[in-house]
Amino acid sequence: MSRDISIQARWDGEASVWIATSADVPGLVVEADTWPGMIEEVRLVLPDLMDVSGQGGQDLSLTFKAEEHLDLAGA
Repeated sequence: MSRDISIQARWDGEASVWIATSADVPGLVVEADTWPGMIEEVRLVLPDLMDVSGQGGQDLSLTFKAEEHLDLAGA
């Protein structure tokens, strides 16, 4: 059985990076300039964060939820 982890990802247009965080994994904050890069960064740091919190050694199921905010002038 795997543990479900929800990852919130949002595009920061000013910094031109994707930012990923998770309420399920305290301390998870990842930035990358592409969507695939952000996913790879999460995959790299997540096992260490799980180990530090005493929750390592589990199979994980990740769900990424994307958000982007746009302002449209005159629309």
